[in-house]
Amino acid sequence: MSDKTGSITIGGLARAASVHIETIRYYQRRGLLPEPERPPGGIRRYGDADIDRLTFVKSAQQLGFSLDEISDLLRLEDGTHCQEASALAEHKLRDVREKIGRLEKIERVLGEMVDRCHAQQGNINCPLIESLHEGIREQDSER
Repeated sequence: MSDKTGSITIGGLARAASVHIETIRYYQRRGLLPEPERPPGGIRRYGDADIDRLTFVKSAQQLGFSLDEISDLLRLEDGTHCQEASALAEHKLRDVREKIGRLEKIERVLGEMVDRCHAQQGNINCPLIESLHEGIREQDSER
C-alpha cells in the first residue's frame, strides 16, 4: 500500500504520524505496515498511503483494538466487508462494557474502603489494610 511516489524517509514518516521509528519497524514486522523496497544504494521512501495506514492503526488503538484485531480490520478495509468489521466492533464494545462494569465495581469497593478509613478514629488498625487482608470477595458476599 506504499505510495510509489513516496518522498519521506522513515524519520519523516514517524514525525508525520507522531510515532517513534521503532514503532514503524515493529508494525512492519507485524505486517501492519508494508516495508517499501530499498532502491540500489538508496534509502526507503514512504508516502501518503503509509501515513494514512499509520493513522488507521493509531485510531484503532485509541478505540481499544489490539494489534491482532487491527490486523483483522486492515484485511477488511476495502469497504466491502462492513458486516465483518461491524462484528469485530460489536465484540470490542462488549469487552469495553464488561471492563466498565469491573471498573465501576472497583470504584465502589475502593470508595467504601476509603470511607471506612475516614470514619475510623483512634484505632491503630487501618480498615483499608484489614479489608485487603480479608479479601475483597468476603466484602462482596456481605452485599
